[in-house]
Amino acid sequence: MKKKLVKLLLLFVVLFTVSLSASAQIYVKIRPTFPIVVRTEQPSRDYVWIDEEWENRGGTYVYVGGHWAPPPRHGYVRRSGHWKHNRRGNIWIQGTWRRR
Repeated sequence: MKKKLVKLLLLFVVLFTVSLSASAQIYVKIRPTFPIVVRTEQPSRDYVWIDEEWENRGGTYVYVGGHWAPPPRHGYVRRSGHWKHNRRGNIWIQGTWRRR
């Protein structure tokens, strides 16, 4: 029994150490699906619709798209976010605001 407890403790220490040194990026093998969001009426001509958008919250992707937002400055447009695939899996590239 004591050997099993020591092995379990050792395994816990190894897993804890590995989790501390893990990359801050989240890679997924299967992209999450986003819910269908009904586009509401535009609040004003200055607002831009932000469609599919994901945020990293606590080690998982959370859908935050489907809303109207004003640009940070006059003359800015929204560049949509997108999924990028590489050898480790898929990663979400955040959408950004840029000048026209």
